[in-house]
Amino acid sequence: MTAMRRPDDSGQMRLVGTVIAVTMLLWLAANWAGRRFGWPSEYAFLADLAAIGALVWSLLVTWRIWRRRAADPRER
Repeated sequence: MTAMRRPDDSGQMRLVGTVIAVTMLLWLAANWAGRRFGWPSEYAFLADLAAIGALVWSLLVTWRIWRRRAADPRER
């Protein structure tokens, strides 16, 4: 019988870190551009909602990785 191999989570963890970093940079750039060019406040709310969506996605993926590792008896 072959042992089940634990999925490699390092790629997903790198992806989560990249998404968080890029989201914050784009959010800051959108807020700066909005003030600089006088965009309506609706665009700021759209940027906020997009950033919240990306951060919630990152949180869910991180939670899923954590739960998968916590359930693996080989990690203890």
